[in-house]
Amino acid sequence: MRCIQCGCLEDRVIDSRMSKDGTSIRRRRVCLRCDYRYTTYEQIERTELRVVKRDNLREALNREKILRGMVKACEKRSVSMDQLDRAVDEIISELHRDHLREVPSNEIGKKVIEKLYAIDPVAYIRYVSVYRQFQNVEEFIQEISQMQHRIVNDPLQGKLNIP
Repeated sequence: MRCIQCGCLEDRVIDSRMSKDGTSIRRRRVCLRCDYRYTTYEQIERTELRVVKRDNLREALNREKILRGMVKACEKRSVSMDQLDRAVDEIISELHRDHLREVPSNEIGKKVIEKLYAIDPVAYIRYVSVYRQFQNVEEFIQEISQMQHRIVNDPLQGKLNIP
């Protein structure tokens, strides 16, 4: 590692710690020439995922784009940015695990929908309505009815009183 103070290439690691999420290692270093202390982070380098759009064009996976869509769906809801950040990290990890280099855009949309369903039902409906391009109120009603049916039939949800 090159010292950011003097440019020397010789240093010594004085402390190493794993990050909270276990995905990187934080190292405290000291330059052997000028005694300047600095921190570096080591993490696994993943291959860049490419998104295959509906029109077959390809572009780099953009974490911020996924997060922006989820933030928009959760606007004026009691959903924290930490929840959304974790959800996006989980989505990206799942995509890396499931795909080699390219992922169809509809797979990303499905994963976002799954995460929003678990986080907030209103955000879920908002996102689905844009993702599936709802054209009228009946499509909203149908999706909400299906969502209620899934909740009622989910043994982990318990009994709900839905009119």
